[in-house]
Amino acid sequence: MNKIIIKFLQIFFKKSVIFKNGFNFNSAYRRSTGRIYFVSDDLQTIKVKIPLSYKNRNYVGTMFGGAMSAATDPIYMIQLITILGNDYVVWDKSASIRFKRPGNKTLYAYFIISNKFLEQIKSDISIHNG
Repeated sequence: MNKIIIKFLQIFFKKSVIFKNGFNFNSAYRRSTGRIYFVSDDLQTIKVKIPLSYKNRNYVGTMFGGAMSAATDPIYMIQLITILGNDYVVWDKSASIRFKRPGNKTLYAYFIISNKFLEQIKSDISIHNG
């Protein structure tokens, strides 16, 4: 979402509401069939629901792995960009997913970024860029 639009929306809404609805109304994210159903006020916890439907069901009736990846891939990057702010450049260089078993029902994903992890990021950057 455009930074100017976000600044304007922050006059009326909390960042967590903008984050949630920004994803859920984005046409590219909607096609993944994932829906963000919870965002904490500090943006450090995000919960995603991926219901099994005809849109993401594969030949054998389980969830297509690409749907799982599409619904989860953008979350951490946008989450970190939003938390860290304009002083940091966040770039998603790679992603991997390890499937434990077939997705034959609604799946849930939790994205939790701790304060310790944020401090580690800032510390690593200051050491390598200092």
